[in-house]
Amino acid sequence: MGSLVGRRGLKEVVGKRGKVTSEMGEMKKRRYALLMCGEDSEYLLKVHGGTYGIFTKLLEEEDEQWDLYKVVEGNFPDQHNLPLYDGFVISGSCYDAHANDPWILKLLSLVHQLDAMHKKILGICFGHQIIGRALGGKVGRSPNGWDIGVKSINVSSSLPLPFSSLNLPSKLSIYKCHRDEILELPPKVELIASSEMTRVEMFSYGDHMFCIQGHPEFTHDILLFFIDRVIQRNLVQEAFALDAKVKAASLQPDKDTLRTLCLHFLKG
Repeated sequence: MGSLVGRRGLKEVVGKRGKVTSEMGEMKKRRYALLMCGEDSEYLLKVHGGTYGIFTKLLEEEDEQWDLYKVVEGNFPDQHNLPLYDGFVISGSCYDAHANDPWILKLLSLVHQLDAMHKKILGICFGHQIIGRALGGKVGRSPNGWDIGVKSINVSSSLPLPFSSLNLPSKLSIYKCHRDEILELPPKVELIASSEMTRVEMFSYGDHMFCIQGHPEFTHDILLFFIDRVIQRNLVQEAFALDAKVKAASLQPDKDTLRTLCLHFLKG
């Protein structure tokens, strides 16, 4: 069963300008689903409202409804509710996008279904990799190891049509914390950004899928929290992670540009 989703019961009609209203004349709110792929820590819940609070702070605008589905716990949207959504966001995760856990396989199936419905999907980090895998790409451990900190990525000079109206700079800085990546691009996708460490930093598929390997939703303290977590789990050499912390302290990501990019895709 899905969570935070109720049946509206009211029929909808399209007005002269194409805006959707109910029979009672109320404007229909745009509706989005956040597919949460990792577990929240006590710190993230207390300080940022968890994954839901982090993403809605970045993406939510006035008169919208955002629903949370903890797909990592097997909580997926009900099939009959999928058409109600204007877009979906797939979050990051500490799990491997190349694994075959039952919930990961179900998420891949959902991406296929949403693709067939031409629904907009924004994939972040793990979500970026999941969508790449679902479209036929290869995902695995990066041959370059962990990519952590505030990193510069190179933006393509020829952007696909959905983004061609944006005056993007040739380089963007973004928070990074990952050791997996898309090793082989799926067919028919367009590469938007790359870097020295990670070949596929951003890509799009048609006008309904957009994926980012980095974290536009992070703040500096969230980055430090995740660096500490990978240290505690012995996933990275402590000296390397501490050096990433020091370097990140003097750098700033292009949060406003990244937010604009995400909003333009989801709602433009």
